[in-house]
Amino acid sequence: MTAVASARQILTRLHEVMASRTHAQAKLNQVVDIIGEALDSEVCSIYLLREGMLELFATRGLNQAAVHVTRLGVGEGLTGTIAQNIETLNLDEAATHPEFQYKSETGEEKFHSFAGVPIVRRERAIGVLTVQHVEPRKYAEVEIEALQTVAMVLAELIHNAGLVDAEALGQRSEAHSGQEVIEGLRLVKGLALGKAVFHQPRVHIEQTVAEDVEAERERVYLAFDRMREQIDNMAKQAEFGTGGEHEQVLETYKMFAYDEGWSRRINEAIDSGLTAEAAIERVQQRTRMRMREIQDPLLQDRMHDLEDLANRLIRIVSGQLETAAQKGLSQDSVLVAKNLGPAELLEYDKRRLKGVVLEEGSLTAHVVIVARAMGVPVIGRARNVRGKVREGDEMLVDGDAGKVTLRPSSSVLSAFEARFARNKEKQAEYAKLRDVEPFTRDGERISVMMNAGLRDDVGMLAMTGADGIGLYRTEFQFLVSSALPQRERQARLYRDVLEAAKGKPVVFRTVDIGGDKTLPYISSETAKEDENPAMGWRALRLALEREGLMKAQARALLEGAAGRELNVMFPMVAEPWEFDAAKEVFDQQLAHLKKRKHQLPSAINYGVMLEVPSLAETLDLLLPRLSFISIGTNDLTQFLFAADRANPMLAERYDWVSPSILRFLRRVVQNCVGHPVKLGVCGEMGGRRLEALALLGLGIRRLSITPAAVGPIKELIRKVDTREIGQAMSGWLASPPADMRAALQAWAEERGIEVE
Repeated sequence: MTAVASARQILTRLHEVMASRTHAQAKLNQVVDIIGEALDSEVCSIYLLREGMLELFATRGLNQAAVHVTRLGVGEGLTGTIAQNIETLNLDEAATHPEFQYKSETGEEKFHSFAGVPIVRRERAIGVLTVQHVEPRKYAEVEIEALQTVAMVLAELIHNAGLVDAEALGQRSEAHSGQEVIEGLRLVKGLALGKAVFHQPRVHIEQTVAEDVEAERERVYLAFDRMREQIDNMAKQAEFGTGGEHEQVLETYKMFAYDEGWSRRINEAIDSGLTAEAAIERVQQRTRMRMREIQDPLLQDRMHDLEDLANRLIRIVSGQLETAAQKGLSQDSVLVAKNLGPAELLEYDKRRLKGVVLEEGSLTAHVVIVARAMGVPVIGRARNVRGKVREGDEMLVDGDAGKVTLRPSSSVLSAFEARFARNKEKQAEYAKLRDVEPFTRDGERISVMMNAGLRDDVGMLAMTGADGIGLYRTEFQFLVSSALPQRERQARLYRDVLEAAKGKPVVFRTVDIGGDKTLPYISSETAKEDENPAMGWRALRLALEREGLMKAQARALLEGAAGRELNVMFPMVAEPWEFDAAKEVFDQQLAHLKKRKHQLPSAINYGVMLEVPSLAETLDLLLPRLSFISIGTNDLTQFLFAADRANPMLAERYDWVSPSILRFLRRVVQNCVGHPVKLGVCGEMGGRRLEALALLGLGIRRLSITPAAVGPIKELIRKVDTREIGQAMSGWLASPPADMRAALQAWAEERGIEVE
């Protein structure tokens, strides 16, 4: 018997039970008999969450005296593990599982096989449905799928009968009424204050068993058509223009909307006897369970896009269409969601949307790319935030610290508002420096450039008055695309960026993928085996291995810069030969274009990122062939200290102004003296005022930093005498103080220079 037929047979009988006038306990007693008979299982039991414990509520096969007596904590035994992890277990020998516990009052010692599925409502386990058998055997996939479908129908019966606690159903208790701080993951920096708005009120499915399967199928077909039409319209109306990264994000989104496998699985769920809404939710429950087993962060993000679409589809089919975006935001708001798709974020009014807080989310998620372009701070991994906040609660979002304050006290609110006001005042002061050239007090002109990765970031050049783009991360275009971007599309992006820069220099870094930036369409067996991907098969190493990738990007950059100056930077160069190999790829493509009489760039300048320490030992060999060097302080620091920057235990342990880092940087500066090579720093270090002061003392005269840091760093530069700080730095590095950071701070304070 197929999974569909098996589930349908059980649901037909369950429908009769649910329609009967008997009380809830009698219905559950009948349910366990129906399931046990249909699956030829000697035991079938239902456990429900009451007062925080899983209580045996009905059973066929276990001792009836154990009903309402046997209780398990969430996480206790096999049943508790299912509820805690919201996962399915299927064991031929239950006693071999590490979480197995024997309850003597049930009389279950003779049963060997065990299978259980969670009973889920509003994404929370409110109970567990289990089956057992004397003979050791794993239950067939057909039987497990039938159990999962039945568990979904049971959730409706249990909810309607009021058999579980309000807490189990996710209803907020009065315990969550005062101020509470939730720590999360910093996804997009910034400060925000607003009222909590739930992105998407959950659609509560009132009927799970279908009266007419064909009618339900027709409802789903119509809903799919409408959803696809919405996605197509959204792609046409995306406010960030055409041809850029946002269009590619929406293309990936569209790919899921037209996925035949997804619609087929929903149809199969309808065939089993579920309503259209229940079928969509059934497929999503299965997807969520599988997502918990996925380790690849990029794949997880793609699955979140599918979750976003499923929510959209279920709203259409149920007629409960309005999200917070469609209702419209009436005041300054902080959006609260489990996760969010990029297309859904684009629907919000940017004037009212002040921040986003997600229970999930990651740095590589598509929605983060869109939020950064919108200038909206985002915090992810805010655990159980939806269970702790009510619609309309005041929320403070500190994207810089990765903290959310719910229902802040008046004192905290006042302090936050004062900080917000100070920030606005300072931003206004920095804005006045937009057209002021950053000269130091002793007349040194410092080049202050900005980092970018999206076409829309280029607009910040005019707003900040930056001297150009010292680091354009070309990999963003690859990260948001579902397939390798075509050469023509790459070239169009590079051309658009140069046009938008209006003559200011742009340094294009060739793709830095691999490591923590995996792409599903570019795999490497070596990369898969990397135990430390940050130091593995990534960046230039991967690009040189994938010759077609490097050739396509080289040609695209040369074509995109036709008639303009082109600056190309190679990442993660460890030895001179790697630079030579990369440049040779560009030389070959240049020769190809010359031969066909294509217009060429007016000039081409090549440079490297110095982030691998070994390169510093061979700089003398490479300097004659370089136009510029950019020190990538983020990676350089982790390589020098052998400290993974993604490890939270090490994140604050090693200081950028420690003597070891500063001495290394000074040596690089000294090695470049006498060579016509522009030496700069790109990365977070240059965007922090105290660290920037240290870099000026070392002789660094070129910084590439985040757009938000341009104003503060220009203001700092105008207060510094480079001869003074250079002399002080020489003394400190010759005989390092116990606390270099404290020494720098004291030096700055004596001269009235703010460094925090």
